[in-house]
Amino acid sequence: NALSLATWSVHVLSLLEWGAAMVLVWQYAAVAKQPAFRKLAWAMVPLLGAGAGAVDFHLYWNDPSVEWLLALQGMLTLGGNAACFWAAREIRLEADATRAAQISQTNA
Repeated sequence: NALSLATWSVHVLSLLEWGAAMVLVWQYAAVAKQPAFRKLAWAMVPLLGAGAGAVDFHLYWNDPSVEWLLALQGMLTLGGNAACFWAAREIRLEADATRAAQISQTNA
């Protein structure tokens, strides 16, 4: 394959790092008692799949018979970005609701 060992290392380590970030976000949701962060962890899954698709494409030596992986990667990236946007919105809504409840309790 035309990719150097250093480039392969970056590709594979990026996938591992993204997976670790998903686990950390999931754990943060539990520790912080903010379940909306679990939605973010789930929303990150398609982006992990997109990265795996890119690595697979290179693994097959950029063979034209697996060019469908590029289309799949693009769809997963689009879907993952939209899902992360939705999850961030959910986190914001949850934070706003928590803040409003705290203010209500303070004023009571």
